[in-house]
Amino acid sequence: MKTLVVFLLLMNVSQHASALEVYEGVESVLLLCKDTSVPVDPTLLWTRHDLSLPVVHQHSLTGDELRDQNQRYRRRTSMKTDSLRTGDFSLTLRNPITSDSGTYICTITAFGNERTLTEVELQVKVSHQVFTVEVYEGAESVLLPCHIPFVSGPTTVMWSRYDLNPPTVHQRQQEEDELTDQNQRYRDRTSMKTDALQTGDFSLTLRKPHIFDSSNYTCTIRVTGEEPRLTDVQLQVKEPYTFPAEASVILAVLAVAAIVGLGVYLWKLFYRVPQVEVNSGVESVQLACKTTLHLPEDAKVEWMDSNFEKVHVYKNGSDQPEEQHQAYRDRTKMNEDLLKTGDLSLTLKHPTDGEAGKYTCTVYNKERKILLKKRVELQFKVPQVEVDSEVKSVQLPCKTTIHLPRDTKVEWMVKSSKKVHVYQNSSDWPEDQDQSYRGRTELRRNLLKTGDLSLTLKYPTDWDTDTYTCTVYNNRKKILIKKEVVLKVKVPQVEVDSGVESVQLPFNTTLHLPEDAKVEWMESKYDLKVHVYKNGSDQPEKQHQRYRGRTKMNEDLLKTGDLSLTLKYPTDWDTRTYTCTVYSREGNILLKRKVELKVRVPQVEVDSGVESVQLPFNTTLHLPEDAKVEWKDKGSRMVYFHQNGSDQLEEQHQAFRDRTKMNEDLLKTGDLSLTLKYPTDGDTRTYTCTVYSREGNILLKRKVELKVRDCKVEVEEGAESVQLPFKTTENLPDDTRVEWRRYATSTKVHVYQNGSDQPGEQSELYKGRTKMNEDLLKTGDLSLTLKHPTERDTYKYACAIRSGKISRFKTVQLKVKGRVQVQDQTGDIRNRSSSIDPTPLMADQSV
Repeated sequence: MKTLVVFLLLMNVSQHASALEVYEGVESVLLLCKDTSVPVDPTLLWTRHDLSLPVVHQHSLTGDELRDQNQRYRRRTSMKTDSLRTGDFSLTLRNPITSDSGTYICTITAFGNERTLTEVELQVKVSHQVFTVEVYEGAESVLLPCHIPFVSGPTTVMWSRYDLNPPTVHQRQQEEDELTDQNQRYRDRTSMKTDALQTGDFSLTLRKPHIFDSSNYTCTIRVTGEEPRLTDVQLQVKEPYTFPAEASVILAVLAVAAIVGLGVYLWKLFYRVPQVEVNSGVESVQLACKTTLHLPEDAKVEWMDSNFEKVHVYKNGSDQPEEQHQAYRDRTKMNEDLLKTGDLSLTLKHPTDGEAGKYTCTVYNKERKILLKKRVELQFKVPQVEVDSEVKSVQLPCKTTIHLPRDTKVEWMVKSSKKVHVYQNSSDWPEDQDQSYRGRTELRRNLLKTGDLSLTLKYPTDWDTDTYTCTVYNNRKKILIKKEVVLKVKVPQVEVDSGVESVQLPFNTTLHLPEDAKVEWMESKYDLKVHVYKNGSDQPEKQHQRYRGRTKMNEDLLKTGDLSLTLKYPTDWDTRTYTCTVYSREGNILLKRKVELKVRVPQVEVDSGVESVQLPFNTTLHLPEDAKVEWKDKGSRMVYFHQNGSDQLEEQHQAFRDRTKMNEDLLKTGDLSLTLKYPTDGDTRTYTCTVYSREGNILLKRKVELKVRDCKVEVEEGAESVQLPFKTTENLPDDTRVEWRRYATSTKVHVYQNGSDQPGEQSELYKGRTKMNEDLLKTGDLSLTLKHPTERDTYKYACAIRSGKISRFKTVQLKVKGRVQVQDQTGDIRNRSSSIDPTPLMADQSV
């Protein structure tokens, strides 16, 4: 009977769970599994067998066992700690997402026997979120929300506005923005968080929101293998508060009695012409004109441009298109009930750069008397397109709604007057193109019908960075449209550490290159030839000697289009800009590209007083047995020298003798690291390791920057003594002279020479106050003890060691803090740190 009860209970749970549905975005969901019969030493397992790693959660008497857990459930599952005692094996799954949908099996195992308790069919549905966001025009930015609780795989996020063409507002693929198809009105105005994939926060920041940004924005999140998630955000950008027109009358009266400066300020405030700035190519722009004045029903509203052409006329309760200039027909719109609402704003569709200027809105009564007159200045920003030089193509936008006749001529040019593309008589004219653009440009089909005159430029390089102008002429050579686009092709940057075996400067093209083309890599700073390929082979004799034996290009480079250059053993000297140019047989430039290379110098930083520091240098390059290894500092002092299989210590500078060490079999292991013992601030500098062949050619070169932090000692005034530390190598030569002095002065603090102190050379300030250790040359402990330090001893001290064979140097910054004094109620001053008996001072005692 007990078994029957359990069975019925499980059936009830299973039936309930089989219909378990939740929406994505809930904090958690509970998968029910209970049993009244718990065996001895059990293991509870939740699994999902449609996954390659089926374990969702595992629990035993010792606790959770999640070593085999599928990573998609990491940190998202939990069970009650007393579950194996109570029989409640229910699983809590946090932040459920659509990919969590599936059949979850609850199984209990003991002594090799397995029993399935329940199966839970979980369905996680996508929730369609809708938000409303309001912001005032003039705000710095507005945030459009879009979140998912958990990112489970490769993700693409698309923000769209479907009333525009193209509709793309912002796109993020994996961790990078993809803005090739972005609508121009949002160029440089949108951004998403860099850690969106980690946090699931795909909210969009829209900078400088305008009235025309008001619309419905859709955030579409596509995770591989999952249903798309949609979030709609209704953005309403409101006009900022406008000061009432009636108040200007009051202010005008006050201005009469106010100071001249206030009057000028108010004049500028109320009579300046408001400006509207839009990107060239936007679908529409609104020229604002609003009033709270009561306007009669028979009023006439007239908009005119700076050339006194009629842009829009409203009269007798309706628009008067027959009075418009033809250039504005079908392109303007005003609000309904404009005389009642006082909103006389004009919407101008498809504005072009040539329409920039001041627009005047005038309201007349029936007797042609002016009731209202306002001006608005329309300005255009030249659209900028920025791409990486690796992209296959870039589009320079140019669109119009003007009717273009069949004999229209379209001409794209750059600032230098080179013709980029010519379209005339319904076909392209490649013979009119500059040769550097032939085969690289393309216009859309039926461009005159669609009005889309955008230019596609293939294989852009930094050489194509320029201002491009699209000009449209009729058959009488009259300009119908003129629009500029600024293109910037970013120079690719390559960054590597000094000491790597090689670095590749990338350059790939799909352009068909002739077999007799010449490829030339140049260094831009000094115009040195880095590599030359001509007549089907490399031309090493044309290289600069600095690059001979260090460069390589791929085989069949003209066929494959891979013109990348491999530069071997780069050093920080190679940090500069490189240019690859492809020439035709006649010497014409077919292709050109720049690459910036930065070779980093590794930095090592240690405290003064450490026993040693290692300057790292490892290579996998096979080094010949007769190679020479040389470490030098920036001043070309020899730090370490290895040749013919052994160290050559006699070549070392005396500052480094007995202080350096390299590994055994360094040429075999490739570990050329240098250990420097007892480093001091005097060792702060750049060190270079160079490996030479037997013939003296450089095989490898690397720099390392060492910084030894300053030694600082702090003590309170009144201390019995303070020690200025300095430890160096043991067994210093007997003729060594040790001299402590104030840094950058001639004041000698302590001198040791010929086996004893030399008090006769000491400054009077320090006589009887300094001491050094016994056997200091033997132990290498050159520390100085300064007795009874005072604030006057706060200084930077330097210790210099000299002998016929070695030299050493170190500085120590000493700071002696003055004792804080306090005053008692009787006005006596006492030292806070004093241990003197606190009896009152007598009147004849001096403080």
